[in-house]
Amino acid sequence: MTTLSLSPEVTVFHDKRTGSLQYVVADPAAKTCVIIDPVYDYDEKSGQTWTENADRILGFVAERGYSVAWILDTHPHADHFSAAPYLKEKLGAPMATGAYVTGVQKLWADFYNWPDFPQDGSQWDHLFHAGDTFSVGGLTGYVMHSPGHTLASITYVIGDAAFIHDTIFQPDSGTARADFPGGSAAALWESMQAILALPPETRLFTGHDYMPAGRDVTWQSSIAEQLATNVHLSRYKTREDFIAAREARDATLPMPKLILHALQVNINGGRLPAPEANGRRYLRIPVDLLSRGSGE
Repeated sequence: MTTLSLSPEVTVFHDKRTGSLQYVVADPAAKTCVIIDPVYDYDEKSGQTWTENADRILGFVAERGYSVAWILDTHPHADHFSAAPYLKEKLGAPMATGAYVTGVQKLWADFYNWPDFPQDGSQWDHLFHAGDTFSVGGLTGYVMHSPGHTLASITYVIGDAAFIHDTIFQPDSGTARADFPGGSAAALWESMQAILALPPETRLFTGHDYMPAGRDVTWQSSIAEQLATNVHLSRYKTREDFIAAREARDATLPMPKLILHALQVNINGGRLPAPEANGRRYLRIPVDLLSRGSGE
């Protein structure tokens, strides 16, 4: 019989190249886990791909003897490729993300001029809606829709842990940008309020850490800590002030260097483009699509 637990074991894997934080979230008593936001390595200068990050996760899961219930993405990422298909091939576990990914697929299929691209989320084994639940051994997880950074962003709450990815960063880094296609500073504000209304004992795990001022990488915070010390939330306390500050800040930011590379892979569930007649795979880069940002 599985031992019920409200506090999952959370193990983090940091990708220094992209600042991404990948998670294995487990019920050790049940020997069951989920993998959240795994990275498939890609070098934009050479075009090379490899699987160092995903293989670290595979090694950890094998060492612990865990079965993997789900491979989860919080949204289609703009700074790295998802390793979900690679891990599914190795583990046999189903891939899932939020049902709201179809809105991102529609936007970006148009940007890439892919009229025949499937825009129904069928690239994943399962699509979660807000309020849906899932099991991780004796733990129960549920899904919150957390738009703002993207249309499709979701939060996974598993026991006392919430995986909030690009919504709220560590307190010294503030909050996520909201200027990607489909993003909204107003929606981001509402999503943050919903996250901060979770039970006060909830542990918050972010999806990136860029180590400001050269500090060591960190990934966990508390609701109380965020409310008191987050450099954006503690300063911009009203919806209007936050939206104005977030939009002004976003107008100065250059786009992530991999956004045009990554979205075409990640709206396809993390799958690379099919090989062409010569056996090679090619990425498609639209020209003059996105703003450079005034601070570049």
